[in-house]
Amino acid sequence: MMKKNLLGILIIAVFAAQAAFAQSKPKPIRITPAERKAVAGVTAKQLSDYLHFVASDEMEGRDTPSRGLDTTAKFIGMNLSRWGFKPAGDDGTYYQKIALRFETADPAGNTLKVGDVSYKFNEDYFRMEGNTTVSGPLVFGGNGWFIRSKGIDAFAGVDVKDKIVVLYAKGFPRGSNATGLPEGVTQADLKGGTKGVDWADPVTYAKQKGAKGIILVAGPQLSKAWPMIKGFLSRAKVSPEKLDTGTPADPNFPILLLSGTAGDAIVGGADKFESKTAFDINKTAEIEAKAKIETKWTQNVVALWEGSDPVLKKEMVAIGAHYDHDGIRENAQGPDKIWNGADDDGSGTVAVLSIAEALSHSAVKPKRSILFVWHCGEEKGLWGSEYFNKFPTVDIKQVVAQLNIDMIGRSKPAGDTEPKNAELSGPNMIYVIGKDMMSSTLGNVVSGVNAGYLNLDYDTRYDDPNDKNRFFFRSDHFNYAQNGIPVAFWFDGVHVDYHQPSDTADKIDYVKMEKVTRTIMLTLFKLGDLPVRPAIDKELPKELRR
Repeated sequence: MMKKNLLGILIIAVFAAQAAFAQSKPKPIRITPAERKAVAGVTAKQLSDYLHFVASDEMEGRDTPSRGLDTTAKFIGMNLSRWGFKPAGDDGTYYQKIALRFETADPAGNTLKVGDVSYKFNEDYFRMEGNTTVSGPLVFGGNGWFIRSKGIDAFAGVDVKDKIVVLYAKGFPRGSNATGLPEGVTQADLKGGTKGVDWADPVTYAKQKGAKGIILVAGPQLSKAWPMIKGFLSRAKVSPEKLDTGTPADPNFPILLLSGTAGDAIVGGADKFESKTAFDINKTAEIEAKAKIETKWTQNVVALWEGSDPVLKKEMVAIGAHYDHDGIRENAQGPDKIWNGADDDGSGTVAVLSIAEALSHSAVKPKRSILFVWHCGEEKGLWGSEYFNKFPTVDIKQVVAQLNIDMIGRSKPAGDTEPKNAELSGPNMIYVIGKDMMSSTLGNVVSGVNAGYLNLDYDTRYDDPNDKNRFFFRSDHFNYAQNGIPVAFWFDGVHVDYHQPSDTADKIDYVKMEKVTRTIMLTLFKLGDLPVRPAIDKELPKELRR
């Protein structure tokens, strides 16, 4: 009796598990013959032709801003016009113009003299901040931190008022945290206290004490990276004028980064940097830190395909990709200086373009309007999508979902043992991020279309709120999600050529790219025809909100 009952329980458990598994599988959505014909307008040959143009050397890596990016934008806009898309940018154009603050150090206006010794700009030292001229006695202030709870006061025993403070930077300076946290201190030690009262970072503390400026001396870690630092700090600082990109630098407070060798000579030996107390250096410095500030322009590319339903066409399904990449790096090692960005995100750029072309020739007309946006400045910090969501050229509240395509062109071949390709998706696989995070309806449509069409392997591992890669934060869908719009993001995974000059169009798997692009286009159709917009019935995990 006991064995028979146990067997019955096991049989029931097996059937229950099978039923639960069946319920968890996405319900296929029927794809009509007309829809199949429409998406067949996206072809591997078409994708290849477009990508070999967009990711060519002539586009110069599509930096934001750059001539290559502008040329790519005009190429997209020209085709949109040919295919009959409605301009949805500024002033009846396809372009949403974005003003950028462009700050470059003026070589003729930057000098550093300590005593009788003059140092070479962009060789011995770099200007980090400031647009002014100051002079004054030098004082060594260690790491520059004040943390009351830890008994840390880097300037104890010296008066830094009207002086220039020399600090020792063990790590790369990050904003006002110019030297890195002191040993034994974590961010948790700063929580609960008030900045400027209970603790102060080096820049804040130096200003509070009346210092005129800061000279950071590079420790061993920075000294080893000096050529890379030169490539970084000798470039212009660029930021969108209308976006809040953090606390603006104080033009009247210069901050310089000085080589370790020069710093040793100024303080009287490297051993002096280990001093636990501040001290007067008994030398005077003269600093001239001047910058040229200009306004330059870039753009998002925005177009609308009007829906066929007189009521639903007021709503929009958005689809987008970033069309920028990393540009030209003159100081890069090796002969290739152009970061072509074929997969990242030339693949998404031309996938969205190919969908637009196929839609323009399709007999299938979605009921909702389709909003196409090619975002600039993603590689700089999601600038284009943030700008579009804060200053939209359409009624953004009528956008019912956003589909983001960022890297869909690479696949991991069988037998590949390259460690940097460990997470690269295979020929029939693609990562999908975010589809289930905000709207059950969106998740069901994304999964159901795939199940009813090519049944690609949709891998959702990066939906994990604790994903160490933080992929949810790293592409343009994030700004739409922050704006209350449900999102889905298609991504092939990082690979050996990710953010390298070797990310070129000849390495793309165009067969895979065709399959993924057609599937996304079908998803667009089905979202466009939903009787009711996808409800937001889930809250983003707290780890994904900021």
